[in-house]
Amino acid sequence: MSTLIRLRKGLDIKLAGKAEKILLPEVAVTRFGVRFADFPGLVARLEVQEGSPVKAGSVLFHDKAFPEIKFVSPVSGVVKEIVRGDKRVLLEVVIDQAGTENVDFGAADPLKLTREEVRTRLLISGMWPVLRQRPYHIVARPDSVPRAIFISAFDTAPLAPDLDFAMANTHGNHLQTGINALSRLTEGKIHISHDAGGSRVAELKSLQNAEFHRFTGPHPAGNVGVQIHHIDPVAKGEVVWTVDIQDVVALGRLFDTGFHDRERIIALAGNGAIHRKYHRIKPGASVSGILKANLQEGNQRVISGNALTGKRITPDGSFGFYDNMLTVVPEGDTSEFFGWATPGMKKFSYWRTFLSNLIPAREYDLNTNLHGGHRAFVVTGHYENVLPMDIYPIHLLKAIMAGDIELMENLGIYEVAEEDFALCEFIDPSKTEIQEIIRSGINLMIKEMN
Repeated sequence: MSTLIRLRKGLDIKLAGKAEKILLPEVAVTRFGVRFADFPGLVARLEVQEGSPVKAGSVLFHDKAFPEIKFVSPVSGVVKEIVRGDKRVLLEVVIDQAGTENVDFGAADPLKLTREEVRTRLLISGMWPVLRQRPYHIVARPDSVPRAIFISAFDTAPLAPDLDFAMANTHGNHLQTGINALSRLTEGKIHISHDAGGSRVAELKSLQNAEFHRFTGPHPAGNVGVQIHHIDPVAKGEVVWTVDIQDVVALGRLFDTGFHDRERIIALAGNGAIHRKYHRIKPGASVSGILKANLQEGNQRVISGNALTGKRITPDGSFGFYDNMLTVVPEGDTSEFFGWATPGMKKFSYWRTFLSNLIPAREYDLNTNLHGGHRAFVVTGHYENVLPMDIYPIHLLKAIMAGDIELMENLGIYEVAEEDFALCEFIDPSKTEIQEIIRSGINLMIKEMN
C-alpha cells in the first residue's frame, strides 16, 4: 500500500510549447561532449589526450579526490578536442564518433553479487556518477553507505517530459535489474515516488525491492529533494542517494548486457522550437541534429534541461549528463513600451498584477526577459508559498551570504539543492540569483566539512 502525499505549496508555470507524445527516429550524431560543469564539487584529472581513440565506456577523466570515480566516453571514436577555461580548468572533452566498439564489463545478476562487487562494476564502468547524494547534491562518495535511495518517477517542471511515455518506449526490461542493483548498495529502503495520476502506476508497483509513494500537487512536487523531505528527511551525519529513473534503466542495462549505455528519451519543448516531440539520445550528444531547421525565426535560447534550472548551450552544444529535456525559448532582448501599464491578458504573473490571472488555464508564450533590473534583496515572505519544505528560505539565504556554518546547518542546508529554490528565484522581485547562492553555500559546507 503506497502512501499519498498532497502538496499545497508550489507553482505550476503553464508555458506554451509542450512536446507532443510522438517519438521520432533517432537522429544521427557524430559529435559528443562530456561537460565537467555537470559535476559540481569535483576536480578532473584527464586520462586521454587529443587524438586518443576511445570505445564506448573508455575512461576520459577521473576525480582527483576519489580516483575510482571514472567518467567515460558515451560512444566510440576519437578525442577531437579538450576544452579548457581560465587557469586551464577542464570544461569539456569532445569526441568524434566513429564505429560501434564497446568496452565489455560483463553481464551479471546483481542479486548474486556482493555489495562490493556491485559497487566495483559501477565504478569501473563509469556508471557511478548517475548516483548523487544528499547532502550537497553531488556525485555520491564511493566510501559512503546510504541510509536509503530515492527515485522520482515523474517531473513537474515547466514543459517537463512525460516520464511514463519515456519509460513506455524504453528498449528492454532493465528497470527491475536496476532496482536489484541499487538494493545491494544500501541496507535501507529504495523509495520510488510517482504521480498519483500517472498512467504506469500499476507497472511501477509490480517492481520488487522498492517502496512506493504517491505525490500530488504543483511543482516542485516532482523534485526528489522535496520528496525526500516529506518521506524521510536528511539529518546531519546522514547520507541518502538519488538517481533518475531512466538511469535506473541504464544501470539495469549494464548488468543485463555488460555495456555502458545511457541512452534515454528526452523531450524537445518550448515555443522557440517548430516541431516539439520526443527524441532518443545519449547524454553528451550534440543537439544540432535535433535543432537543425527546427528553430523559430529570431534569437532563440537553447537550454539543456528545463527553463528554471537548465544550462544555456549553443545550438550545436552538448546535451547535459543528467537532463531529460531540451527547452527552446525566445530571448528577451526586446523592450516593451509602458509594458507595466498594459492589462496583460497574455502575461504571466505570480503576483496577480495582470488580468491574465482571471484565466488560470491559459498557457503563456514567455521569453527570457527579466522585466526589470537587479535590485536590493527585498524580503517579501512569498518564498515559503512556493517551497513545500519545512525550511525558512530567507533565513537560510542570509546565513549563506553571511557564511554562518552553524546557522546554515540549523536551517536545513543538508536537505536542499539549487533546483529546490528555482521557483523562489523565479518569483523574486529583486532578480537575485538564488540558485547560485544555494550552490555557494553547499560548496562552503563541503570545504569546511572535508
